[in-house]
Amino acid sequence: MKNAYARSKEELFKDLNVTSSGLTQKEVQERHTKYGLNELTEGKKKSIAQVFLEQFKDMLVIILMIAAIVSMFLDNVESALVIFVVITLNAILGTVQHVKAEQSLNSLKALASPMAKVLRDNKKLEIPSKEVVVGDILFLEAGDFVSADGRIIENFSLGVNESSLTGESESILKTSDVIEKENIPVGDRTNMAFSGSLVTSGRATMLVTNIGMDTELGKVADLLNNTKEKKTPLQVNLDKFGKNLAIIILAICALVFVVNISRGQALIDSFMFAVALAVAAIPEALSSIVTIVLSLGTQKMAKENAIIRKLAAVEGLGSVSIICSDKTGTLTQNKMTVQKLYVDNRVLNSNELDLNNSLENDLLSMGLLCSDAVTTDGKEIGDPTEVALVNLGGLYNIDELDIRKDHPRLNELPFDSDRKLMSVVYNSNNKNIMVTKGAVDVLLNRTVNIETSKGIRKISKDDINKIENINKDFSKTGLRVLAFAYKNIDNADTLSLEDETDFTFLGLISMMDPPRVESAQAVEQCIKAGIKPIMITGDHKITAAAIAKQIGILKNEEEAVEGAFLDNFNDEELKDVVENYSVYARVSPEHKIRIVRAWQEKGNVVAMTGDGVNDAPALKQADIGVAMGITGSEVAKDASSMILTDDNFATIVKSVSNGRNIYTNIKNSIKFLLSGNTAGILSVLYASLLALPVPFAAVHLLFINLLTDSLPAIALGMEPHNNNVMKEKPRKMNASILSKDFIIEIFFEGLVIAACTMAAFHIGINAGGELLGSTMAFATLCLSRLVHGFNSKAKSHVLSKKALFSNKYLWGAFGLGFLLLNLVLLVSPLQSIFEVAPLSSVQLMTIYGLSFVPFVVIQGAKLIISKLPSKVEEPVEDEEPVKESIAS
Repeated sequence: MKNAYARSKEELFKDLNVTSSGLTQKEVQERHTKYGLNELTEGKKKSIAQVFLEQFKDMLVIILMIAAIVSMFLDNVESALVIFVVITLNAILGTVQHVKAEQSLNSLKALASPMAKVLRDNKKLEIPSKEVVVGDILFLEAGDFVSADGRIIENFSLGVNESSLTGESESILKTSDVIEKENIPVGDRTNMAFSGSLVTSGRATMLVTNIGMDTELGKVADLLNNTKEKKTPLQVNLDKFGKNLAIIILAICALVFVVNISRGQALIDSFMFAVALAVAAIPEALSSIVTIVLSLGTQKMAKENAIIRKLAAVEGLGSVSIICSDKTGTLTQNKMTVQKLYVDNRVLNSNELDLNNSLENDLLSMGLLCSDAVTTDGKEIGDPTEVALVNLGGLYNIDELDIRKDHPRLNELPFDSDRKLMSVVYNSNNKNIMVTKGAVDVLLNRTVNIETSKGIRKISKDDINKIENINKDFSKTGLRVLAFAYKNIDNADTLSLEDETDFTFLGLISMMDPPRVESAQAVEQCIKAGIKPIMITGDHKITAAAIAKQIGILKNEEEAVEGAFLDNFNDEELKDVVENYSVYARVSPEHKIRIVRAWQEKGNVVAMTGDGVNDAPALKQADIGVAMGITGSEVAKDASSMILTDDNFATIVKSVSNGRNIYTNIKNSIKFLLSGNTAGILSVLYASLLALPVPFAAVHLLFINLLTDSLPAIALGMEPHNNNVMKEKPRKMNASILSKDFIIEIFFEGLVIAACTMAAFHIGINAGGELLGSTMAFATLCLSRLVHGFNSKAKSHVLSKKALFSNKYLWGAFGLGFLLLNLVLLVSPLQSIFEVAPLSSVQLMTIYGLSFVPFVVIQGAKLIISKLPSKVEEPVEDEEPVKESIAS
């Protein structure tokens, strides 16, 4: 229903066909049919079959499938088998990970099932919030979540925190009065309560006007449908890399095919040779290795309070150069806390009160008495500012319920946003005392006296100036200030607004939502890692700037602006000035998206953190959306790539470190796979160009692909993490995996392995013919690639003893591969299956010796490189073992 805020209670009851007794059960059923359930419509989810089929879109996978089909037509079943097994395994792994991520999210949703109290058939019932319908009469009390949008029809000092929708951390005082203006902003509709907000104080009766996707929360959720998700850097790089690699391999295969045809080889044989070369060259395990390593990374991060919803986001975090963070509940504790007090001409910290001092004791007591908040069984109920007063009492072991029992409340004047005051009257020592708290300027205008340690006297101009200056000093640091004053009153029963005058000033209590303890350190780590943290909040600029200064985000006051300031720029202009600002206050959801896009347009990888519904569109727009698991709205979680189960900004820093390490490990795995496959390509090319027999049978390629590719590559992906990655700058988003240095390193290592393989091939041919040569070449290539796994642990440094033995999984892969290879070479039944010739002990030792030559040569080259002045040795001492196993 539109403009419900501008209609009277009677008009709404008539329009919605509701009586003061609530809806009947029949009417509820009819409205369920008409309006549906009170829940947000999720985007169309992909079926498991769709997710599975999408795993086959990769360029390399498509080429491999074509090669497998051709192999089957040419009766080369072994080659087709290895291809189909590996790519199917990869597709299954990707599908399982997707399902697991969705299950993790659903388990988070199941943690809380909101309930609603409604009036139906003149009876008060408690029902699941999804069953609320338009026209229901809802009862709202402190601690309740509002389950739909509605018009307040009866109000008893209702206070609502709408931070999940507006980003405003302070509670909004509601009214039941008609608002006659039209098209006013959501934040100004004070006679409405909105779905997803929290009742912090008071109570009210509300008539439901909108449910589900028609609520203000639903409108924000609808923005998500128009926001495109972006691929992470690894996805972009692997897509580009796969296409380039496929083109190169196909070109080489075509060249070999032409050369063989020109030498008079049969067409079918030449084609089969080219297909065999493609099978040997294309790292079909690459996609599955990357998926497995990323999956293991998600397990590690889950143990560190980060649930990954989208697998590639693990790596994407390692490329993040900008973190746009919400303030409330993300960088701060989402809990108002008393910071400083002013009493008896002195400024005190919250932990410095002396309860033997009567004035300090009175200020603390009056703060508890002029408050409705309570804490029971660890649950805080009430307005956040009043909860802060209660917690201050708790700091001194004073229970608010006890002090209120000893000083019973006789009457009250609830807080009103117009007069900015709240007053209560209680009895103490047979005297009726009226205590008022509120805005400093308002209360000072009604004050005639001041109490100090020297007694009560007329308040002077100097007193007022000092109080105002203290208030300014508090406010500049982002503190919210409450003034307290009191007076004696004769008749509590006749209390009225006219009584709020002629007060005696007692003191000031200031509070704020303080930063998380870990936030400052996390921000410092971000800056050292080359990541720029930015605060984006719906809160006031002064408060946001104060928090940002405390934790190190804001260095210069000019770097803080309000969202309205962005309206002065179009998108192109904003891109040019976005680097000048670190704090954005009073922003709308559209502002957040524009800020994220501006940084992305400048080539940055942007992470956006948040917990509110208003954060959701920007979470989806960002490269990495990070939602809060505890305080986060369901819409925010659905839009995110990652969910923090501890709502801790510092967890993001751990995740960035994990992402960087995982990328390094993936790159090492890729280097291992490509250098080994390069060795195979060079060996086949060498044999083809010299008109030698094919050095490997199809079954050899099957064995090599399943054992010397997959297991060591997975083990390299589990290399212990290095904390020093956080001292490096983020990778550029467009940085290619196949850099010049990386290609040179792959080619050099592949060339060394190929040289030793062909040396074994020649030795075998000369000693016993083609079968023995093929056997020795196969065994040398297989074992040298197993040994080469240790070379691939690090880029430039020589392996130390500690680094050599730091990865138990790599040793496990080597041991298993070595054992299986020797079984194939030495067990007679396996010799015929794998087409290998019997070997003498000398020939076996020759294979072992040649297989270790690449390790010695490559380590020697790294030793030389590490001694060059321009090269910096990689740190390897600062390592912590990864505890996950392949089985996990």
